[in-house]
Amino acid sequence: MKDSLAQLHARLDSWGAKLSKKEIRIPVDLTVGILFSAFALFILFIMPQQVVISEKDVVNGRAFPSLLMWVMLICCALLVFKELYKLITKQPMNWKTLNLWVELKALAILGILLIFYLLCRLTNLFVVGAVFCALGFLVYFRCKKPTYYAITLTLAIGIWALFRFALGVDF
Repeated sequence: MKDSLAQLHARLDSWGAKLSKKEIRIPVDLTVGILFSAFALFILFIMPQQVVISEKDVVNGRAFPSLLMWVMLICCALLVFKELYKLITKQPMNWKTLNLWVELKALAILGILLIFYLLCRLTNLFVVGAVFCALGFLVYFRCKKPTYYAITLTLAIGIWALFRFALGVDF
């Protein structure tokens, strides 16, 4: 087990050395305007299936979310047109530099949390996801002391048992 973890950490270190030198520059305002426009359109598209309206109400459950999405679309369009104008007139745009290694580490944390959610959802046992999450983060942060693993696992299982059996909370 220690050898496989050491090999994994060595491989991650070599990838980190290569990826820490690689960076991507993106135009922030233009990218955000396009992404949030797509998000607002998606919400407007799925809203009729998600929010049921009644004919007798003057203001229904779709009015406020629809208004918010339309305001968001207008603001995003203004932002995109402003950035396109800057691009055409060759004015400086807001750029953000992303380090690939930092973003990959963030994706690893997101992956641990996503697997935690999927384990909880598929097994209907919060404790399975909690144990995976605890072990995943200890391995991710390269914790080598076995007592940390024992304490974390004991606390994860103990907190689950307290909520499940003493308080009657079913996750």
